[in-house]
Amino acid sequence: MSSPLDLLYQGFRVSVGAAATLAETLQDNQRRQQTLRDLQTQLGEQTRIWAEKGAATEAEARRAVEDWLQQAKQKASPNAGGSNLTVSVSYDQAQRELEDLIQQITALKAELEQTRSQS
Repeated sequence: MSSPLDLLYQGFRVSVGAAATLAETLQDNQRRQQTLRDLQTQLGEQTRIWAEKGAATEAEARRAVEDWLQQAKQKASPNAGGSNLTVSVSYDQAQRELEDLIQQITALKAELEQTRSQS
């Protein structure tokens, strides 16, 4: 387990290393062009990965909502007229599912912001 002091040293070394790499890259035109190509490739690949993850998360969220609605319909009982349904849903369950979806969206948003700040 790393101590706070070790983490501080590591952060310092990462900063110095990044600054040295940046200086070297700026001084060498060929290296700068290669670094930019590498970053574009990595960003393209990461974008593809995030798009796939977004599609999978969307599909999972749709299934969860559809399952939830299906369960609610199964628990529903007809009114006297028979045309309206009364749905009984656990507030705690709905709240947990909503919080899970919010966390997934927040994580995707943070990843997107991180990518935008890196480019």
